[in-house]
Amino acid sequence: MVHIEKTITYTGHADAVYTLEKGVEPHLFYSAGGDGNIVEWDLNKADSGRLIAKVQASVYSLCLVPERHLLIVAQNYEGIHLIDVLSNKEVGSLQFTESAIFDMKVVGDLLVVGTGEGKLVVIDLPKLKVLHEVEVCDQNIRDILITKDNNCLVASSDSFIRKYQLPNFELQEKIQAHDNSVFALLEKGETLISVSRDARLKFWDTSQLKLSESINAHMYAINDIVERKDGAYLATASMDKTIKIWDYAQRKLIKVIDKARHQGHLTSVNKLLWLEYKDFLISCSDDRSIGVWRIDIKK
Repeated sequence: MVHIEKTITYTGHADAVYTLEKGVEPHLFYSAGGDGNIVEWDLNKADSGRLIAKVQASVYSLCLVPERHLLIVAQNYEGIHLIDVLSNKEVGSLQFTESAIFDMKVVGDLLVVGTGEGKLVVIDLPKLKVLHEVEVCDQNIRDILITKDNNCLVASSDSFIRKYQLPNFELQEKIQAHDNSVFALLEKGETLISVSRDARLKFWDTSQLKLSESINAHMYAINDIVERKDGAYLATASMDKTIKIWDYAQRKLIKVIDKARHQGHLTSVNKLLWLEYKDFLISCSDDRSIGVWRIDIKK
């Protein structure tokens, strides 16, 4: 039995909300989108959030470095801004691209950035210096996954997943994974999960990137996938305005969150966070809102 309760609806963004990131405290998280506002939200409060920074272009990606209290903001067509979330002050910036930035991941002192030019840009974070660029493809890089065995998996709009070896970023493997853009990747043990514009949810053997199962999961593009802390359940977000909850072991859909039944979003659901704090699932959308969901699953 699955019980869904929407506990909070946050509004305040003046444009589509594209991305979410966990906060420095368990009850905090950040959001950003088309209005260039970077907002901190407190899950213990149902009122407006705290504006911690503003940039002059849309933001598709945020990346928290918790040990440094540092939030990295990817300003499309400009580069990155480093915000100290304790003081709300910008402590550094770097302009290195004139394209959109879709994802960022930190590996030690390195920041790996995926751009709309089809490049991985590797940055020395303490020095704010570009170390090198990897030409991946001629389309958008949509997601970067650093695996437990220290490889870098890259999902791109040319429908491929590529595996690079760290720290030299040598290409190890390349597969055409979907019929269209690959939007997000999730590693679970020896399994890699990918989601795509083709609306399919696919499961792969991580070591060989060999397909084990493919599910027609949504009506339209799947924008994101996350897992609950215990790993037993997944959530997917789609352009079809829904969030779907999946039993991972059974590869089975167990609940659909939509507007009619659960006060879901009016338009595309762009990003998800499934936090440990009160087991909250957080979603953001083109409808400019952020939803906070409590999901009670009983076997």
